[in-house]
Amino acid sequence: MNKKQFLMIVAAVLVLSVFGFYFQSAKPSVETDTASSGNDGQVESELSNEELVEKFEKALGIIHEQYVDDVDKQELIEGAIEGMLRTLEDPYSVYMDQETATQFVESLGSHFEGIGAEVSMTDGKVTIVAPFRESPAEKAGLQPNDKIIEINGNSIEGLSLYEAVLQIRGEKGTTVNLTIERAGANDLFEIPVERGVIPIETVRSDVIERDGITIGLLEITSFSEDTAERFQEKLEALENKGIDGLMIDVRGNPGGYLNAVEDIGKLIIPGGQPIVQIENREGEKVRYMSNLDERKPYPIVGITDRASASASEILSAALIEGGDYDVVGEQTFGKGTVQQTIKLGDGSEIKLSLFRWLTSAGNDINGEGVMPTVEVKQPDYFYTAPISIGKDGPFRLDMMSEQIKNAQVMLKGLGYEPGRSDGYFDEQTEKAVIAFQREENIEPSGEIDEDTASLIQQQIVEHAREKENDLQLQTAIELVIKQAKEN
Repeated sequence: MNKKQFLMIVAAVLVLSVFGFYFQSAKPSVETDTASSGNDGQVESELSNEELVEKFEKALGIIHEQYVDDVDKQELIEGAIEGMLRTLEDPYSVYMDQETATQFVESLGSHFEGIGAEVSMTDGKVTIVAPFRESPAEKAGLQPNDKIIEINGNSIEGLSLYEAVLQIRGEKGTTVNLTIERAGANDLFEIPVERGVIPIETVRSDVIERDGITIGLLEITSFSEDTAERFQEKLEALENKGIDGLMIDVRGNPGGYLNAVEDIGKLIIPGGQPIVQIENREGEKVRYMSNLDERKPYPIVGITDRASASASEILSAALIEGGDYDVVGEQTFGKGTVQQTIKLGDGSEIKLSLFRWLTSAGNDINGEGVMPTVEVKQPDYFYTAPISIGKDGPFRLDMMSEQIKNAQVMLKGLGYEPGRSDGYFDEQTEKAVIAFQREENIEPSGEIDEDTASLIQQQIVEHAREKENDLQLQTAIELVIKQAKEN
């Protein structure tokens, strides 16, 4: 496979506010026939390619010339292309018109404006695949597999993915209100997201000193064209500092270019081991091998979560199966296909799944994900939905709701004791709210109004950002220290 080809391993087919793909769900119709078909009861035999083309052209002509309203022929043809792709039942195989394709190319630049999340159309609903690390979407509380039901209070049922995304897009500093359906939550809830500029800095590095051990940390936020080069630069800089161990964090990483993860694998996976295997429709496989001269002299530990997808999963599986390294965190997203962008000659493109990728050992993780060797979940407040004050006004004594449950979990995470986490607002919860309000120098009403809810949410986001509260990171650090001392 030519690396110059745009072989994409992406967890989603769309970056919110950057580009969108048009999926149109079929709507129920009521037919009023004026005449019956002339070949009722006849079974149509299989048509030749020429007859199929003739059939398509005939249908196109009939619709274009006889439909009750004027219709644009180009829109009909584009709709037909979309229909063909829709029959594949593959959310990653999509058609991009000229505008969409242009926005997609722009998204590969150094930055873009939006909320910073990747989505796909799943079961007819716009679904969050992964919010980017430290993006407005993540800070607002969006999580993988969240379903977007309304945008700014308006239902998006019946809209294509592209049409929905156009409504979510907007200038930095403006706010879009998303109504979310989340598994495990009894009610829909609203998340306001302030759009911003999303820089595409795909590799970040840090050094952690603990117990006399120097640990390097490399965070990969996505696999772009220059990610492998940036990774190599930062890895060499860490090695020059004499690190005793390395952590590679791909949490919240939705994927990217196949060649980027392959090149990174060659820097850390022992030579002679497969990094990934690519399988075509005939079942033929090509193994991409590491040519690293010798195994790294220090332990390596990966970190994953539910939003680690595609290329992130390739790297995680390669660490486990090809490198015999540990991976800490959660089961990954489970996206195991490879897309190639194919130009149609007029500026439009098709992104088509052409291959499956298999792990270093030949396992198919599509729909399954990669299991870490050390499974660690974050504290409960990492997974709570933002608190949304509804029509009934502030939450107060003797009320009960899913939103109050979220508030109780957050208050407990911040060190206050609400006494329960079932969503019932009792006197102990009221005391916890008053304690929080006093600490934040706001009126100690004991009720959770919009100001109190906003402050709780703000504090919990900051709390989750602190490394000492990151159980997955802390577990990885302890594992590296243990293995470094054993070397």
